[in-house]
Amino acid sequence: MNVSIVAITSKYDADVCNIIKAVGAEFGAVGEGFGPSDPEVEAMSVYYTCENRSKYIVALIDDKVVGGCGVAPFNDSDEVCELKKLFLLPEARGFNLGQRLTDQCLKAAQEYGFSRCYLDTLSNMHAAIKLYEKVGFVHLDSPLDGTLHGKCDIWMIKDL
Repeated sequence: MNVSIVAITSKYDADVCNIIKAVGAEFGAVGEGFGPSDPEVEAMSVYYTCENRSKYIVALIDDKVVGGCGVAPFNDSDEVCELKKLFLLPEARGFNLGQRLTDQCLKAAQEYGFSRCYLDTLSNMHAAIKLYEKVGFVHLDSPLDGTLHGKCDIWMIKDL
């Protein structure tokens, strides 16, 4: 098994879109108020650029796209970024890919000069929550003002 992690390009947009929507549906994240419904999902490579202080990376197993994760400013903040759209196909889980993707995104966030990283997720995404706790995210009682994902029920933040 050959595993690689690469920056998003337009050639991966359709696969990443399909994965985000499929995995979102698996966990009930369908419709407005959930990340898979964000307009950026249709063309992630357009939205995640160094110029925007954002990055989205793609996980490949044997050259097949199996997931991805990103980081971008939260509400145009200079200090707070958001860990975004960590989604992996079922066959890609259990290989530490989520950890690798998260670590690379948090490193990019530090390089972009952010001091904190926020995320929102769903309480039924147990493995993701466990990963976020492991890398130092702490739970919040409510979302940060301005979150787009009003249907998420877990909110976390990490000092970088």
